[in-house]
Amino acid sequence: MSGPLPRGVVERDPGLQPERTRLAWRRTTLSGTVAAVLAGRAALAGGGSVGGVVACAVCCFGWLGFLMVAHRRIRGLAGGDGGVPVVMAPRAAAGAVLCTVAMVVCGVVIVVEG
Repeated sequence: MSGPLPRGVVERDPGLQPERTRLAWRRTTLSGTVAAVLAGRAALAGGGSVGGVVACAVCCFGWLGFLMVAHRRIRGLAGGDGGVPVVMAPRAAAGAVLCTVAMVVCGVVIVVEG
């Protein structure tokens, strides 16, 4: 928009949204960390079965994959040239979804076997 804004309309600060999204990715990564640690604890409690240990290992790899995607996204939100956030690639979004679903499935396997 050029010129003065109509009365009562506040111009949006585009710098705030990337910061909120970056913080959301960090909170989600922290939540995934807690879930992976609890899954490992549940899988290894009482000696753990082979299926539980395998599910725990897959859960940990899913967490690592999500951590990599989240780290790249956080760096992309910091801005590329000129400080403009980089758009998330569909492949990266699919990777985040795949890692999350893998962690959920492994969590269900651990709970059912436990």
